[in-house]
Amino acid sequence: FFLFSMAANVLEEDSMEQDIESPVTIHQPKLPKQAREDLPKNISKECAKRKIQRYVRKDGKCNVHHGNVRETYRYLTDIFTTLVDLKWRFNLLIFVMVYTVTWLFFGMIWWLIAYMRGDMDHIGDSTWTPCVSNLNGFVSAFLFSIETETTIGYGYRVITDKCPEGIILLLVQSVLGSIVNAFMVGCMFVKISQPKKRAETLVFSTNAVISMRDGKLCLMFRVGDLRNSHIVEASIRAKLIKSKQTKEGEFIPLNQTDINVGYYTGDDRLFLVSPLIISHEINQQSPFWEISKAQLPKEELEIVVILEGMVEATGMTCQARSSYVTSEILWGYRFTPVLTLEDGFYEVDYNSFHETYETNTPVYSAKELAEMASRAELPLTWSVSSKLDQHAELETEEEEKNQEDQNERNGDVANLENESKV
Repeated sequence: FFLFSMAANVLEEDSMEQDIESPVTIHQPKLPKQAREDLPKNISKECAKRKIQRYVRKDGKCNVHHGNVRETYRYLTDIFTTLVDLKWRFNLLIFVMVYTVTWLFFGMIWWLIAYMRGDMDHIGDSTWTPCVSNLNGFVSAFLFSIETETTIGYGYRVITDKCPEGIILLLVQSVLGSIVNAFMVGCMFVKISQPKKRAETLVFSTNAVISMRDGKLCLMFRVGDLRNSHIVEASIRAKLIKSKQTKEGEFIPLNQTDINVGYYTGDDRLFLVSPLIISHEINQQSPFWEISKAQLPKEELEIVVILEGMVEATGMTCQARSSYVTSEILWGYRFTPVLTLEDGFYEVDYNSFHETYETNTPVYSAKELAEMASRAELPLTWSVSSKLDQHAELETEEEEKNQEDQNERNGDVANLENESKV
């Protein structure tokens, strides 16, 4: 229990070291948005100079510190995962300590049994049947404990049939030794086979870009796989991390919003053989619908991208993460092509993986572009339809006038005929 408690405490300290980006953190008082806006100007300037705090770092680690976790016993309820999540140095230390403690514990019991039976007083007496042959002290009892638990069986120290308490202890140590072996070896096997290192060969572009693609404003970033063994069933998804305030006045910090990167069209399912550019169309359902080039640097947002798939060699699920803050989103840029056709094969130049080049892109938001396009179309359609309607009205009026003139003429002719007859 002492070892498990220590493992839980070490895991908690380890997670704190990984999650905190800087060793010194200044905890500011938590104030609502309205109160923060009313702060003095000198304080607001200091806050503006502070570095943007990431929710997910570029290496994929979540920058969240779980403080005031008093229910540490929950780590003990899932001790296997607790040991797997530890760093290698702590994992190896616990691995060695568990085996050493069990060997010492059962060695002490073997020595106590021999001491209480009087085997130590009859060492070398051929007429005396000891519990364990050739056990003459604590060191030999410790060695017999190792031989029993590891099933080595050198044949020099052997338990006899005149010691029922020794037989029971042999059964107990054999069963507990098998449990310890299964637990610790399983923990080491899972620790070794974790696909975390495989995720390090999945790379994301340093920056994300916004430019026109097929006449539409799109947000794009690039992903690639450095290994020749492919990621099976690879899929990509993105989240927008931004605080918001509801219509009822509720403030939601770090609200997560889905960014569509091809979920409905199936473009989020990747065949990641060569680097791919993931595109998000900025439309009315996009959270970037009303953001322009001038407004983008003022936004406090973060885009978290998550690439998942199965490792082809082991079949285990692998996940790689990265993020982009506003300073890493380039407006009016595109990615430099990295794929070239050589003699009989395609070659990927990863030296240009993160490179971008500037392109002509409107500085307006997607909403403003849509409004300008609609305004450009409305006068044309209105003038054509109005002219057609006016032309039709003139034709009907002319027909009515012609009909009235014809009727008047017919009436005058009839009157002349009647007068001539009279």
